[in-house]
Amino acid sequence: MHDQAEALRLKMMKSQRPVARAIAIVSGKGGVGKSNFTANFSYALVAKGKKVLIVDMDIGMGNIHILFGATPTYHLKDYLTDQQQLQNVVTPIEENLAFIAGGSGLESVVEWSDMMFERLIEAFSVLQMEYDVILFDMGAGATKSSIDLILAMDEIVLIATPEPTSITDAYSMIKFICLQDASKTIKIVSNRVLKEQDGRDSVARLQLAMRKFLSVDPSVLGFLPDDIHVRNAVIAQVPFVKLYPNAKVSKRMLAIADTFIHGNKPCTSIETSGFLDKIKGVFLKGRV
Repeated sequence: MHDQAEALRLKMMKSQRPVARAIAIVSGKGGVGKSNFTANFSYALVAKGKKVLIVDMDIGMGNIHILFGATPTYHLKDYLTDQQQLQNVVTPIEENLAFIAGGSGLESVVEWSDMMFERLIEAFSVLQMEYDVILFDMGAGATKSSIDLILAMDEIVLIATPEPTSITDAYSMIKFICLQDASKTIKIVSNRVLKEQDGRDSVARLQLAMRKFLSVDPSVLGFLPDDIHVRNAVIAQVPFVKLYPNAKVSKRMLAIADTFIHGNKPCTSIETSGFLDKIKGVFLKGRV
């Protein structure tokens, strides 16, 4: 398996197609709209011409499929345990958009078998060449396993609301990350904003604390208003960007996608992305 995966990676590296950006979507606590952001962000990226894959890493609590009104037949674990082929665990939503449901039993990645590790590397060697952006919807909060995986990503998008508890938890989350890697690219989205200035003030406080105490300088992707269209879309199990394209929150999400796309230069090779090499490092921890 190792030789096959290595041969596949070398083959992929010779391709001229840019490698997908691997993005961790994180939050300091649950209930801030992280998964809903991920679902709608993916639609906005597709609207901007990108091909997007979502990987639901909120193990045991994943709900991406519910937001899309979809029922996955198989999960990531089915592929990793060699029960299904890769194409069978990728659930298409529409053209240029798909997701992989996490399922259960994947809590501790360092306990995965060598076969599961090899299959994961092989899967992402393929997926990075098929998609422009891979969004990893991480579980809320910080655990050792989740932080290790987040550190392997190219970028981090942090979702927070203006409430003081959300800002405090968001700071704590980033602190855990920065203690291990202060060079990570971090972008902030303020969600469920009642008043624009309140959202800006809360994000400014978070940025100031991160610069002062963590020596990191996060950028701001944008602000999403508290909007009844969001709740209605969740009930309808259709992302609000698709169901209510003219709503203010949808236009803001499209603006966030535009900033995300044009504010950063995409990776052009597996070497510059580094995602696969970092994933390897996660699995090698505790194995030697």
